[in-house]
Amino acid sequence: MMAPDPGNERRKDTMKHAHALLLGLALSLAPGCFAAAEPAAAPPPQSLPHGQKDAAAAVAGTYTLDPGHVAVLARVSHMGFSLSLFRFGTVAGTLEWDPKAAAASKLSATVETASIETNVPGFAEELQGAQYLNTAKYPQATFVSTAFRQEDATHGKVDGQFTLMGKTVPLTFAVTLVGAGPGFGGRPVIGIHAESAINPQDFGMGPFFTTPIELVIDTEFDKKP
Repeated sequence: MMAPDPGNERRKDTMKHAHALLLGLALSLAPGCFAAAEPAAAPPPQSLPHGQKDAAAAVAGTYTLDPGHVAVLARVSHMGFSLSLFRFGTVAGTLEWDPKAAAASKLSATVETASIETNVPGFAEELQGAQYLNTAKYPQATFVSTAFRQEDATHGKVDGQFTLMGKTVPLTFAVTLVGAGPGFGGRPVIGIHAESAINPQDFGMGPFFTTPIELVIDTEFDKKP
């Protein structure tokens, strides 16, 4: 039987010691490795702008109607049974606004009459024809203000001239401020709700239209850079 080799035993002890050192090093590094694998903290939530119920919150300047936030609606009596709702999808407008001199403000707006929409299939095309809006001959309806009459921080009247189908009549909108102030990116915004009514006979519409047509507008105006 061979005697144990002292050198071999020393080599085994050295390998055991080396393994222990490697294991200790791995354990000491593990927490840092796991920490690096953890997901980054979520960014703080974005602060959303919110309109104020005060027209003075909108600074003076030239504002342009936001086509992405506009609805021009006509509410027409359906033979006395209900009100049919029609929407015009293409609208443009400019507002000259000064909260310190509201009476000097100016507004002009244009509606493309062929952009009329209705939930009755095929009826929009019929309304574009000569029997109704005659959009080929009169492609636009316009409103140009002549006076601003502020009543309080959120209400007022806007007088002006309204043109439809080649006829122009005086018209007054009752305007309610929905919200004003800095919007996304800090750009000033004015949001309004406006209502008025027209007499269809003033524009030569047929006897089917016997009662006033209500006009309802909801929109935002953004200040030009």
